[in-house]
Amino acid sequence: MTRQPDFWAVIPAGGIGRRMGAGKPKQYLKLLNRTVLEHSLQPFCEHPQIKGIAVVVADDDEHWPTLALSGHARVVTASAGRERCHSVLNGLKRIAEFAGDDDWVLVHDAARPCVTAADIDRLIAGLRDHPVGGILALPVSDTVKQAGPDHDIQATLERERLWRALTPQMFRLGLLRDSIAAAIDDNVLVTDEAQALEHRGYRPGIVRGGPHNIKVSMAEDLALAEFYLTEQARKQ
Repeated sequence: MTRQPDFWAVIPAGGIGRRMGAGKPKQYLKLLNRTVLEHSLQPFCEHPQIKGIAVVVADDDEHWPTLALSGHARVVTASAGRERCHSVLNGLKRIAEFAGDDDWVLVHDAARPCVTAADIDRLIAGLRDHPVGGILALPVSDTVKQAGPDHDIQATLERERLWRALTPQMFRLGLLRDSIAAAIDDNVLVTDEAQALEHRGYRPGIVRGGPHNIKVSMAEDLALAEFYLTEQARKQ
């Protein structure tokens, strides 16, 4: 009998959050009495199909050990790298200690605290039979302009073909690990996992996500995240 692939997760959480200017990394800011990272991690810890999670943190991170989820039975840690892609690669190598190359890995931003179990379900259901894997994404609704170096408009882009990349992004462990390593070797600084696959000529799929799955990048994003989390709790 052919072994069915397992599902794992990697949460890169080694950023220092310069744009927030909050005195601590944004993943450790408080949001409804928990940290942003705890909100981002909890749905994966509770999901019945996620076998294990690698949280990638800086070696000198003093905040992570204080969180209750740092001791969760399905959570292991890996060391953060210079850029996000290096951190994800380290997380994949940690997962590879337990998983096979054909297993699926979901990579999720530590600063996306409003992800839900339904988002994870939708991604798995939409891509588990895909030859490459893919991402959650949201169609662009605004008119999009392409600007020059002096901020003058050079073109209006066709928004019907534009999507905002979200996370989680789901790919086979071996393929993703090798693709990120190849991009690093080629000095291509990929900003998400799909770009690493694209660099090698693959075409990842898209599963439609939701507007609630925001990334906390600025201080004002915390209020919006609080709204979405409050609404999610109200509907449960």
